[in-house]
Amino acid sequence: MAKISVQAGRRVSRRAVLSALAALPAVGCTLATLDDVMPKDAGGRRLKRDIAFGTAGLGLDVYGPEPRPAAAAALVVFIHGGGWDSGRKEDYDFVGTAFASRGFVTVVPDYRLVPAVRFPAFLADCAEAVRWAQDHGADYGGRPDRIFLVGHSAGAYDVVMLALDRRFLAAAGVPADHLKGVAGLAGPYDFLPLNVASTSAAFGMAADLARTQPINLVAAGAPPMLLANGQADDVVRPKNSRVLAGLMRDRGNRVVEKYYPDLGHVGILLALGRPFRARAPVLDDVVGFFNSLPG
Repeated sequence: MAKISVQAGRRVSRRAVLSALAALPAVGCTLATLDDVMPKDAGGRRLKRDIAFGTAGLGLDVYGPEPRPAAAAALVVFIHGGGWDSGRKEDYDFVGTAFASRGFVTVVPDYRLVPAVRFPAFLADCAEAVRWAQDHGADYGGRPDRIFLVGHSAGAYDVVMLALDRRFLAAAGVPADHLKGVAGLAGPYDFLPLNVASTSAAFGMAADLARTQPINLVAAGAPPMLLANGQADDVVRPKNSRVLAGLMRDRGNRVVEKYYPDLGHVGILLALGRPFRARAPVLDDVVGFFNSLPG
């Protein structure tokens, strides 16, 4: 697991840290202290931090457009990656601010991690975060009936699973028609057999391994999806998106595929932030896709 930090009392240039972050290869990377070096977007800000939600006593942060628009805004729930065993919401302030600056009330939650839990507990946590957005998003200017999900890496798996296996959102009390669309960035959707440590730890105790795989759950009537990968991603290969997109299309669902030359696994995430957007229009593509959807 790679970790980048800027320690107090140490003089480290912003350029050096950003260069190191751009080179991070690992699915389980921790983007520690990224807020210290990532410039934030004007037009969006964090509205509140560490709001308790769900039955496990977890926390989430909320971001919104600045100034607050007169009309209610769509809601985005962003689920971070980290191989299901690492990651924390604090490292994704730049993502919350980015989507807020584009007009979305944005929720960034934590979820329980391996080894404290296994599949499907982390999916239940993510579903409860969506329920919180539905129930409380209006307090921050959001529309509870227009929710979009975005995830990177393991987080992309999580949001796609919430869309395809509707038991999780139903159990959390989220009507299916409130979820308008999903964007999966570099997500693993077809990873049997469990021959990687992170997937074995997260899914090895599942009673039905086939039902842990998004490719086995695609049916007609799934929410629209944007599936995106860097073509240089050797951690979660683009084939995952291509196979899932083909199944979505075969069953009559709306799906858009985006593949970015020269982007690796972490690069597609960092491209959401201001310093890296020249490398690929990931934020523009996600926002444009969401804004194209009805409802």
